[in-house]
Amino acid sequence: MAKTSQQPVRDQASDHLLTPQNCLLTLIDLQKTQYATITSTNRQRINLNVEAVARIADAYDIPVVLSTVGVDMGVNPGTAPDLKAVLGDIPEIDRTGVNAWEDKDYRSAIEATGRRKVVVAGLWTEACLAEPTLDMLEEGYEVYPLVDGIGGISTTTSHEAALRRVEAAGARPITAIAFASEIMRDWARPVSDKLRELFGWYFPKKAELDKAEGII
Repeated sequence: MAKTSQQPVRDQASDHLLTPQNCLLTLIDLQKTQYATITSTNRQRINLNVEAVARIADAYDIPVVLSTVGVDMGVNPGTAPDLKAVLGDIPEIDRTGVNAWEDKDYRSAIEATGRRKVVVAGLWTEACLAEPTLDMLEEGYEVYPLVDGIGGISTTTSHEAALRRVEAAGARPITAIAFASEIMRDWARPVSDKLRELFGWYFPKKAELDKAEGII
């Protein structure tokens, strides 16, 4: 018998997997100063995947918490303009500290969502991603580092070591497409066209990058 109807939808709030109703996305320090020293990947790859999760968050009404560092101090510019254009009017929570979790406004914004599953992307992996991830894990959150939307100042010494550290503490690595697919879940759902639209945008962009880098 042909299968054309969606599978039963599990409880969206209590599902152990990510759903539009049980998670949030936080983006930390995607700023020019941080991009300038990334060598584990490149800005184009980071932006592609961060933009992908931002698009899915917008399409499925997932809360987004955006943070910067050193803007009010006049040290750094804000979120990269190309990404800020995608994020729209989401406010930037600026900080002075490396660890976003130590900033009360940032922490309050996360807590205000009432959600305990946190998908996080940011620069650098070894500092501005790792530190709040470790703190959130300690306080009982489930944290999902967006491994293709982050970067460190070196591949193995910094980026990979930081990922091993947060994974050892309980972090659950995820990629942009894995996140998007988990959020949508079933191609027969009425909202599945939102993922089709994302794929229609994402894979041509990815192919351009792959070709430029000699991958295909």
